[in-house]
Amino acid sequence: MPISGIAMTTTVLLPDAGSYVEMTASDEQASRVRVVHAEGKGLTLSAPLVAVPVVGADVTLRWSAAPRGRYALTCAVLEVAENRLQVEARGEPLVEQQRHFVRGGGGEQVIMHRVGFPDTNGWIRDISEHSMRAHFEGTNVRDGEDLQLRIALGSETIDVAATASKVEALAQQVPPGPMSVELVAIFNATEAQARVIRRYVMRQQLLSRTRA
Repeated sequence: MPISGIAMTTTVLLPDAGSYVEMTASDEQASRVRVVHAEGKGLTLSAPLVAVPVVGADVTLRWSAAPRGRYALTCAVLEVAENRLQVEARGEPLVEQQRHFVRGGGGEQVIMHRVGFPDTNGWIRDISEHSMRAHFEGTNVRDGEDLQLRIALGSETIDVAATASKVEALAQQVPPGPMSVELVAIFNATEAQARVIRRYVMRQQLLSRTRA
């Protein structure tokens, strides 16, 4: 039989075009990059000029796999043109499970920013590098809403993008007052931000054991 001129393309799970993902290079420097195009095993990425790796380098892309955790996909850099990268997946993405993330803390201050709404103060019930459970007073939020959070973790502060999940509205009964919410915020954190959270939680756990 004649050989067809149409090449078979292997398809792997890739992040959607137009989305933002975290890219970590071999030196562990993490950057937020935009997916311009994704097809088969290849992606075109737009990255900050200071974060562009060299041709031949390996990078790891991470994006949400909520509620399980996040995907991690190893890629090889094939081409570089200014801030545009052509990369190719090496294998299938792995899921970094949420249960592997260190969780702890409680009582930390957090400010929630939403487009078109005033900033809202809240406090954290517990936090991990993947998500947090928190309480906000005098506001209402919907499941799936995009949030920008400023979180105070000891001497460090991080600003992280997140998505609201498992939102529960609470009415203040005594005395009657404005609505408040408790919610889980799923982070779109960079590796650097995740390290800050991980260090903080582990430090708090160590201090807790020392006091016991």
